[in-house]
Amino acid sequence: MLRYIYANDLDRFPRLADEMFRHRADQFATRLGWDVTVHANGHERDQYDDLNPLYVIWETPEGGHGGSMRFLPSVGRTMVNEHFGHLTTGPIRSPLIWECTRFCMAPGQGAHVAAALMLGGGEIMQGFGITHFVGVFDARMVRIYSRVGSSPEVLGSVGEGRERISVGLWSFAPEDQAKVAARAGITPARSAEWFARAFGRKTGGELAVSA
Repeated sequence: MLRYIYANDLDRFPRLADEMFRHRADQFATRLGWDVTVHANGHERDQYDDLNPLYVIWETPEGGHGGSMRFLPSVGRTMVNEHFGHLTTGPIRSPLIWECTRFCMAPGQGAHVAAALMLGGGEIMQGFGITHFVGVFDARMVRIYSRVGSSPEVLGSVGEGRERISVGLWSFAPEDQAKVAARAGITPARSAEWFARAFGRKTGGELAVSA
C-alpha cells in the first residue's frame, strides 16, 4: 500500500524509515556511486530531509519499504534551485510546483512499485492543487519513466550517455493516472482511499478531514 508520511512523523513508522534510508544508501551511494552522505547507522540523509518533507512510501505486504519519493514545496529550499540552477533558465518557485527527489526502489522490486509511487505523486497533485513536479533525474530513469507512463518535460541537461543529468517538469493528466494505475495494478479508487486515509477526503480539489 501507499503511505504518505511527513518527516516529523517518521518515528511512528520505524521500520519504514530505517529501511528507506538504508535502501537510499544502497541505491545512491553503493550502486550509483553518487556523492551522498551515508551516516554511521547506514542511512543516506541530506539537509533536505531536515525540512519536514512529505514522503510517499510503498509499504510491502510484509510491512517493509518497497520504494519511496520525497516532496518539498518549491517556494522553500529545494535541491533543484540550490544545486542544479545552471540547468534551468532561473529559480523555479511557485505554490503550484513541488520538488520531487530521492526516487528510490528497494532491491528486488518491480516496475509496478515504480508506477505505484508515480500514482501517489498524482494523488498529491490532485489533493493539494499542484500543477507540476520538478526534479532531477539521471539517464537510467528515462526508461523507467517511459515504462510507467509518466515522462517529464526536460528543462535542461548536462553530461552524455549514462552520466547525463537532467531537470524535468512533470504534469499528471487524468489519462496519465489511468495508464499509471493500470501499470501499478492498483485501481484509482484504492489509490484515492490510501490518500484519504492519510489526509482526508478530497472535495473540489481541496482536502477535508474525514470523520
